This record gives sequence, structure tokens and C-alpha cells, in this order.
Amino acid sequence: MTIVPPDPGEPRRPSGPLDPGDAWVVAPTGERYWGRFGAAGLLAVDPKRGVLLQHRVGWSHFGGTWGVPGGARHEGESAVDAALREAREEAGVARHVVRPRLLSLLDLDWWSYTTLVADVQVPFDPVVGDPESVELAWVPVADVETYPLHPGFGESWVRLRGLLVERPVVVVDAANVVGATPDGWWRDRAAAAARLIERITALAAHGIVASELGLPEDRWFPEIVVVVEGEARAVRDPDDPAGGVRIVRASGLGDDAIVAETERLVRAGDAVTVVTSDRGLVRRVGEVGAESHRVRWLLDLLDLLGT
Repeated sequence: MTIVPPDPGEPRRPSGPLDPGDAWVVAPTGERYWGRFGAAGLLAVDPKRGVLLQHRVGWSHFGGTWGVPGGARHEGESAVDAALREAREEAGVARHVVRPRLLSLLDLDWWSYTTLVADVQVPFDPVVGDPESVELAWVPVADVETYPLHPGFGESWVRLRGLLVERPVVVVDAANVVGATPDGWWRDRAAAAARLIERITALAAHGIVASELGLPEDRWFPEIVVVVEGEARAVRDPDDPAGGVRIVRASGLGDDAIVAETERLVRAGDAVTVVTSDRGLVRRVGEVGAESHRVRWLLDLLDLLGT
């Protein structure tokens, strides 16, 4: 692998000094890839308008083709942060208007590209933010392949299109999870539930390795529904309503609320995984079409995250 700085004669966005990541990587076979630390882009999905595509200006790499807003990662920058930053710079996409769904990684050893697929939470009109774009457009999913696509995006689109129907949701039996850790939870059930929700919120932001959910690609960001009952219903909602964690307060038995919520999600087409070690509840959610994991599965994920 060889690192080649950009040609001073090449047009580039007028955004001040170059970041160390703004350089070409030359593969052993001679091809050039943009981004010393790899690159990332955002595939924003709107349920009514389709996906957001960028028409690349003629002088850019593979100019004239259509792809997604994206660019070189900064040193130490996560793929999620890079994709959202580039989308903000190139298309005016505010961070709060989309929620991550999955990360798709292309790793060539000497260079990598990560596509962040994110669902639009607040409808917005994109705005061309730099000279790399001719235009930005919402394109219906069925029409994407009729456009002259950037070769890299064209290859990934074949795979990503099939994943747009996947909507994983994790439903957590909070009482069962809290009760598995002897930390004095019985003295203040609401506080114990709040501690669990804080950890789960961090997990929702970090995402879950795809293999843990039985799905392809690199990492997914499922909605996580935490069902609380009894005194734990006093727990407050997460500060960020778009953060991927939702609280359901059971008016009666927690198990009944979990089954009802699970059945509703399954009917809506979501792929639901229920976290509980209660055998009776495992049987009931299985009957309505959900998978299940024991409490240890979730606790291991939280422990690996260090929360």
C-alpha cells in the first residue's frame, strides 16, 4: 500500500486545511482509493421518497455517476461519525434527522469503505454543500439501478437493497435482566431499571455485531424496547427519543405486555428477538413468531461494551 497526497491541481472542496486522511491509497495492483484511514458514506432511507443519492461532478473520481454522500475518514474517527459528517458537509443532513440501521463494511486490507444505512426520522430536503455534487435527489428504491451508478456503490447496492426490508427489534424483559444481577436492585427497582436502561442506551448507540442477531453485514442498530413493570414503571424515558431505545410500561403483568408488544411488532414485519430467561415467556413469544435469547446474551454484550 502506498499513500499519495492529493494532486494540488485537483479541485477539492474549499473547507480549509486538509485532514491527514485526505490522501489517495494506492493498492498493490495500482488502483487508487480515497482516504488514508478508509472512507465512509451515508445511505439515507426515507419510507416515502426512497434513498438519497448524490450526482457526482464530472472532475471527481468516477465523475458523472450517482452514489451516496461520503468521503475520507479522519484519523481516529468512527465510521458512523465519518458518514454522518460527510453527509452533513455534502448534503446538509443534520445528525438528528436519521437513525442508524446497519453498517456494511468493504475491507480490502489496505483500504476500507463503510456504508451507514440510516432511516430518516425527520423528513428533510438535501442541500448541495460543496462542489463535488451536481445535484442531490431522493430516488425510489425500484429506480436506483436505472441510474449510472458509481461502480463501488453499484456493487454494494445489489446487496444492500435486499437488506432494506430487515428491521430487527430487541425486546427486553427488564425485570428478568435486573433480577439476574444481585446488586441490591430490590431496594430501588426504578433505580435498578434506570441503570439497565443507561447501559442499553450505550449499546443502542454502539450497535450489535450482525452475527449476534443472525443477520449479514458488519453491525446493526436495532430498536431496543425495554418493558418495565411494577415500581420500575417510574423510570424516566431516555433523553434522546431518536436514540433507538423505547420504554414500554406494563399496566399489568410484565409478561403479558411483552407478548402483546412482540406480537404487534411481528405483525408489522419486524424481526423480533426477546431477551428473557423465563421459560414460559420464551414459549409464548415463540408462538407469536419471535426468537429469544437468555439474559446472559444481553449481559455479555453490555459487559463487552464496558458499560
